[in-house]
Amino acid sequence: MAENTPQGAPPSGGWERYELRLRVHPQTLADVRRVVGARLRQWGREELITPAAMCVTELLSNVHKHAASPDCVLTLENRPYGIWAAVSDTESSLPVVKEPDFLSESGRGMFLLSKTADEWGTDLNTTGKTVWFTLRAESVGP
Repeated sequence: MAENTPQGAPPSGGWERYELRLRVHPQTLADVRRVVGARLRQWGREELITPAAMCVTELLSNVHKHAASPDCVLTLENRPYGIWAAVSDTESSLPVVKEPDFLSESGRGMFLLSKTADEWGTDLNTTGKTVWFTLRAESVGP
């Protein structure tokens, strides 16, 4: 499924970080959701497991459907306010949020992510892009 790339010292912000290099395929999504759930449980972020798993699944599905290569990197960070998550791939085209056709079988992913995440965005780089989102823990104020 995936290759776990352990990180050394936490980033300069002092938060915990987890990185997973993987080749996206629809059959790997359930495994990745389990990995996300296990990591968030380890960090004491149980209340964020369901929304994080949904958002990560949507980003990975976009890699599978729209990127030329299924290779990507999933990054999770445990921050003081909640979590930050990102998927980096080799595609430079940015995701688009559009009003979904709820009768259609697809096309709702980024809309759902935009309504679930507290913040989200994209960063272009020399090798492709990173799509990221944040989820705030309810026990932490704004």
